[in-house]
Amino acid sequence: MPQLSLQGLARPLLLLSAMALSSPLKADNTSLDDLLNLITPASSQTAVWIEDLQSGEQLLSHNSETLMIPASTQKLLTAVTATELLGGEFRYHTSILSTGSPQNGVLKGDLYLLFSGDPTLKRQDLIELFKRVTEAGISQVQGNLILIGETHEQLRAPGWVWDDLGICYAAPVSSYVINQNCVHGKLEPTLASDKAKISAPVYLPVKLTTNAIFDKGHKQGFCELQLARLPGNHFHFSGCFPGAQVLPLALAVNDPGQYAIDSVAGIIKGKLNIKGKILTSNQLPASSRVVASHASDALPELLETMLLESDNLIADSLLKQLGKHYYGDGASFSAGAKAIREVLAEKGIMLERAQLIDGSGLSRYNLLNARQLAQLLRLIADTPDYQWLMHKLPVSGHSGTLKYRKHYANKPLKGRVWAKTGSMQGVVNLAGYVTDDSDKQVPRYLFVVLENGLSPQSKELEAAPFATLLLQGLTDYRANSHAEGQLAAKEQDKPKPTQQEKAQTELNVSAR
Repeated sequence: MPQLSLQGLARPLLLLSAMALSSPLKADNTSLDDLLNLITPASSQTAVWIEDLQSGEQLLSHNSETLMIPASTQKLLTAVTATELLGGEFRYHTSILSTGSPQNGVLKGDLYLLFSGDPTLKRQDLIELFKRVTEAGISQVQGNLILIGETHEQLRAPGWVWDDLGICYAAPVSSYVINQNCVHGKLEPTLASDKAKISAPVYLPVKLTTNAIFDKGHKQGFCELQLARLPGNHFHFSGCFPGAQVLPLALAVNDPGQYAIDSVAGIIKGKLNIKGKILTSNQLPASSRVVASHASDALPELLETMLLESDNLIADSLLKQLGKHYYGDGASFSAGAKAIREVLAEKGIMLERAQLIDGSGLSRYNLLNARQLAQLLRLIADTPDYQWLMHKLPVSGHSGTLKYRKHYANKPLKGRVWAKTGSMQGVVNLAGYVTDDSDKQVPRYLFVVLENGLSPQSKELEAAPFATLLLQGLTDYRANSHAEGQLAAKEQDKPKPTQQEKAQTELNVSAR
């Protein structure tokens, strides 16, 4: 195995890490295994797999069978399975339908709004849909406006942390989605006192209240802000927030069905007269016809957003579609997770002992090992139908969740790491590919680096993340391998001495 020079790794980053670990740097050369021993953190659990894509050689395996929390690296499984089952032409469709035709602007009977669980559906899309309804000659509905979606649906997966549930990255996964089921507002101090005031755009059908205070002078011995999620999409803030800075809010709605009813009521107010009520149901008459329809972006664009931005709602909405598509039943987390198992097993990836709960990786009950993720990365790299996914991954220093991440925006890693991040409290994972320095468009290595059990205190004290140090070592490993190859090639290219030259050399040596 080519050797990795630690002298080549003598960047301040690695030296600081070595000092922090109190491990002496070895002299001369060391292998990737020795580097791993040097930089492995003492207080967290790590698992590693590194493989040469060209030769298929496994360069490093460490705890590769140990099951760990994958976090958002799990989205790689969702992306491959969605590509296989749903296909590149898949789109979500949101439609308005009726069972009759309007007469003099009046529609007898009911009007239906069919939701599909589109995680990208915006309020503006619904405004455009209802505009087309009025353009079709409907200004009044004698019956009800019925919103069609799943009933008794599972909105959140097991293992989602309860204190995440009010935040937008853990928004409920429903057939009813508007603006990602997320409400933006702000909590700010009043000028005359420490009392807080709370606000959001007036068109958002939520209730925001507060009796919290801002500790402007940092006089409180203990200051903590509390969020209560109350029925009817009511959010209440209490407690204390340190300082006097405005706090932006991104709140996940509690009841997406009610949120859809109230949002639609606001959208059609003064534009479409509904004589009946706005209701929800899961039954659409067979005789209904489409009045207006909206389509989402196609699957490749959805997956690109999911991978680049680590969008949980897209991932879990697609997971539910996978279960529905594979089993022909209602959309659920468990059916989608089982569909992923079945599809990947058909591709030779056996997820034995693994546990799949959702499609986003948000659940702390998910368990995968480094070898299984490496097999998936190899499948992506080797399968023409999946290879485009490599080019949708975040690129270090350039795009997505790796664009501004510290240590990845500078050489030697900038532009060379294409990978899915996976981070949550205590978890820092990275899985993807590393390119050659000479050709940053072609991945040379695949890697999986999982780190679980990383405390906030340990993270604050570390000089650089474990994955960063390992990938820097890999790039130096490659540089040394390349240098050795060039040296060997030069030796081979040297002209071989003739018999006369050999004899003259021997004569010169014996004469000394």
